[in-house]
Parts: sequence; structure tokens; C-alpha cells
Amino acid sequence: MTGNTGSGHDPRHDSRRDLRHGLRHDSREEAGHDPVELGELERSLLLIVWRLGTVSAEQVREQLGRPLKDSTIRTVLRRLEEKGYLAHTVENRTFFYRPAESRQRVAGRAVKRIVDWFCEGSVEALLVGMVDSKVLGRAELQRLAERIAAAKTAAPKSAVSARKEAKP
Repeated sequence: MTGNTGSGHDPRHDSRRDLRHGLRHDSREEAGHDPVELGELERSLLLIVWRLGTVSAEQVREQLGRPLKDSTIRTVLRRLEEKGYLAHTVENRTFFYRPAESRQRVAGRAVKRIVDWFCEGSVEALLVGMVDSKVLGRAELQRLAERIAAAKTAAPKSAVSARKEAKP
């Protein structure tokens, strides 16, 4: 960056500049990114990183199974990092990317958007729709019921223990 060109852009707030210098940018911006807005290539690269853990751009390109330039892969990985999905470390001038958020957390945000859009915020309406559409099978429903039951029994205990710890 050579400075402000008069376009109203302040280079001190350029996230790419921050990343080159190892600075973290505003996490409020990252937490607010809507996974529904990810492009097909971004989703493909994110799935590869989630599957493999820590990867270089070259490893991602090899796994992708379609011919793209290294610079394209690096650009998309950098954008995923700017959006808060990935983080990186540098070893011998090679960037290694790793998930900054779990697949489940990102999926949860995407589902919340769907619930808001189509179910007026009702998770129950979403689940009923999934059952009616046979998206959830019997075994998945049983596992879900067990998780709900476990959450119900754990919630009151944690609330009681929090009150006990707060008392002098």
C-alpha cells in the first residue's frame, strides 16, 4: 500500500495489510460472516481444510481435483481467513492454513439463517419439516432425542452450580 489515494480508503484498516504483518483484525466482522454467502470454490476449499487439518495452498490445489492456478487458491484461502474461517502459520515462507472454526459451528450459523428465513426463527418448525421430508431417519431422530435429553439434564445442574459458586 502506498497510502490514501483520495478514494476514502484508509490503508491502516486494510485487513490484507494486517494479515501480512501478523495482526488480528476485528473479530466482530469475522463472527458476523454468513456461511450462506460462501461461493462454491470457497466451500470446496473449506471442506478440504476441515478434512485434512493443516494444509498448504499446494496441498489444497492437489486435493481440489480441478486445474486452478496457485495464485487463485492462495487468494481464496486468504479471503477465507479474512472472513474468519481459517487461520495460518508460516514455516520456511510457506503458509499453512488450518480451520479457525469447526464445521459444526459454521453449519450451525448457516442453519440459523435458514431457520430465520423459512421458519420465522422456529427450530421446531425446521425439525418437523426435516422429519416430514424424511431428511432425518429413525436412528438420527433417536440420537437427537438423546442429545436433547442430555442437554435438559445438564442445563439445570450447571445453573445450580453457577449460583453456588457465586455465593460468598
